[in-house]
Amino acid sequence: MDVRGNVRVETGQKRVRVMFGGTVVADTIEPLLVWEKPYYPTYYFRTGEARMDLFMPTDDVERSSSRGEAQRLSVVVGDRRAEGAVTHCGSSPIPELSDTVAFDWAAMDHWFEEDEEVFVHARDPYKRIDALHSSRHVRFEVDGIDVADSVRPVILFETGLPARFYLPKIDVRMEMLVPTSSSTACPYKGTARYWNVVVGGTVHEDLAWGYDAPLSESAPIAGLISFYNERVDIRVDGVRVERPRTVFG
Repeated sequence: MDVRGNVRVETGQKRVRVMFGGTVVADTIEPLLVWEKPYYPTYYFRTGEARMDLFMPTDDVERSSSRGEAQRLSVVVGDRRAEGAVTHCGSSPIPELSDTVAFDWAAMDHWFEEDEEVFVHARDPYKRIDALHSSRHVRFEVDGIDVADSVRPVILFETGLPARFYLPKIDVRMEMLVPTSSSTACPYKGTARYWNVVVGGTVHEDLAWGYDAPLSESAPIAGLISFYNERVDIRVDGVRVERPRTVFG
């Protein structure tokens, strides 16, 4: 692992492939994991691992005090074009990043780690998900009213986040929940859908969520419902849990 300024770099062990327009545009067994953001890494590829013949230069140049100067390239495959979707570092103050490329994740069609497709962003090798069945007594309260009460939660422990309590729908007052059109995606859990919680005429927007078909590592939470610890009152075995401070608060 190498750390330069606010940028951390290490070599990964998974094979990583990127597809666009039905073509593999990058393929490596030694991806560079670059922590440009605090929460997850970005995959960088050496130019010899990418289809540089499919990339067209643009007039856009990015400058970073830590990573140096990089040119934006477009990916062109047949009649498909992803404008400025590639960042090419010709040289960099961080030697490992010299002559590498990185892709705009959302602009590409598919990403694979080994033979499994991954979504949203690269997975952090230091982030862990544990979804454990429990017999602890969990109650959720909104505005002083019980909205869920269960002695069979699944507790999801995710690195860097508070424990989340997922309850069977039969233990949730579903008559107080109204489905919304909101959804979010997570590379570790999958795609979530949301509910508003209505208490005494007050609508608490997108307060509850669940995963109908979570990814394999989070399979125990399938079909269950959770509420934001940051925005409801929770009692576990009769003891009130302090509301955590996170970006979801």
